Amino acid sequence: MNFHQTFKSIINITSINSSCITKKTSLLVLITLHVSSMAIAQSFKTSEINKIADSLMTAGEIPEVGYAVIKPNRILLVETLGFHRSDLKNAKNAAKLSDYFHLASNTKAITGFIAGHMVEQGKVHWETRFFDLFPEMKEESNPAFYNISLADLLSHRAKIQPYTSGSEYKSLPEFTGDPSGKRTQFVKHILKGSPAQNTGEPYIYSNAGYSVAALMLEKTSNKTWEALVEEVLHKELTLNYKLGWPNKSDMNQPWGHSIENDKLTPLPGNMKYNLALGEPAGDISMPLTDYAKFIQLNLKGLIGENNYLKSSTYNFLHYGIKDYAIGWGNVNSDQEQLSEHVGSAGTFYSYTLIDKRNQIAYIILANSGTERAKKAINELLDNLINKVSN
Repeated sequence: MNFHQTFKSIINITSINSSCITKKTSLLVLITLHVSSMAIAQSFKTSEINKIADSLMTAGEIPEVGYAVIKPNRILLVETLGFHRSDLKNAKNAAKLSDYFHLASNTKAITGFIAGHMVEQGKVHWETRFFDLFPEMKEESNPAFYNISLADLLSHRAKIQPYTSGSEYKSLPEFTGDPSGKRTQFVKHILKGSPAQNTGEPYIYSNAGYSVAALMLEKTSNKTWEALVEEVLHKELTLNYKLGWPNKSDMNQPWGHSIENDKLTPLPGNMKYNLALGEPAGDISMPLTDYAKFIQLNLKGLIGENNYLKSSTYNFLHYGIKDYAIGWGNVNSDQEQLSEHVGSAGTFYSYTLIDKRNQIAYIILANSGTERAKKAINELLDNLINKVSN
């Protein structure tokens, strides 16, 4: 069975082509990667998977790919292959485990994670309504949004317009100020508008909804979303991350790629294609090793361990709301318990699957998000699952 095909709708952020444990004493132990050649499952070898991955990279025209297989207490496999750029295949640009990949919409799980932390602290509640925190915005907003809550926004149930295409952002007025200030103006603009039309699906996927939710987190913490990410990911979990494209501040990091004039083309990090307004929905980059630690925390929590968050919080984030909970799509049945997410801003591609019942997770990251790349990544996932289970 192709696990990644079981979900009805996991949508990418936007396409470039479409205009309780004590933290101080235990966190380092909880999120330590146990990576070595001896830690790989006996059912397959790294070289065997690497050979398959190399072939699929060629078929999918993917310059660089990273992948990991994660168990609660060890990392079975973590690898990066290829080159940072399609046009510079030399030693300096060779893949490294320290390379950053753009997570795009897989950022949503991080924003949801931060929200879960704040709920546990009592700073906000899942049922907290937006206009209870921002009554001054209510008069100018559409009454259709009056009762939207934090959980509604993070589970795509608030009927906020999607903002999943570049054309939606191009139609916006010019916003000024720092990132948080611009998001506030963006949210005011959104809430004055019409709600998204019901499509018959259980939720309406919205990147903009995460910007609205971010304002709620900022209000109840007195910190910007950026400061909350720094506090949780870096200071408390000691994880490395960047905001924006990996090569935005370091040209020696992986470059994203898209098809330009029928050719796969590396794109500079300072391109005008900017995700700042939707940053809480999809603009964090991380090295595979650090992202794997984050996913390992989630896996441990899902199977009953209280770590940075309580196990009950992890289960709410992944399974608390049917089909799509808080930053995670899900299938929860007698046969399988799966949560997954796809992220792509067109130039990178990230995929994560957590299989709660079998206590295993899979990550694949790439610096190309073309249709050929997606097909190759799906095949690589199938091979990873088959090699581990057989």
